[in-house]
Amino acid sequence: MDDFDRRLIALLRLDGRMPVAVLADKLQVSRGTIQKRLDRLISSGAIRGFTVRTRQEADETVLRAMMGVKTSGKRPTVFIEALSGIPEVAALYTTNGVWDYIAELRAKNLVDLDRALRAIRTIDGVTETETSILLNVA
Repeated sequence: MDDFDRRLIALLRLDGRMPVAVLADKLQVSRGTIQKRLDRLISSGAIRGFTVRTRQEADETVLRAMMGVKTSGKRPTVFIEALSGIPEVAALYTTNGVWDYIAELRAKNLVDLDRALRAIRTIDGVTETETSILLNVA
């Protein structure tokens, strides 16, 4: 993957439905060049697919937060199962570093977010948490 491929992918991350003609114009190459690069990136597996942002993801009225969670590590399945009962947990990631997990949270309001945070903190095996509310896309 070269610099051109990275710039092409960056544009597609902004809008996965951007027409080939627009991509070509922005990158100052022919439509054929864009199509060949896209075909190669897809066939090589560098691009595995295209996605859609749902209204909820783009909705500015939804609170979004990321919560780092440390656990005692003794019973991870209990922790993961307990999270499945908390509707504000949109995704859970295992990670390295300080946190064992990162939970992506979405809530309608601060009351719902607070309830979810308290529920997560009281799960057996959770030893420490830190939450950051996402304010704006940079």
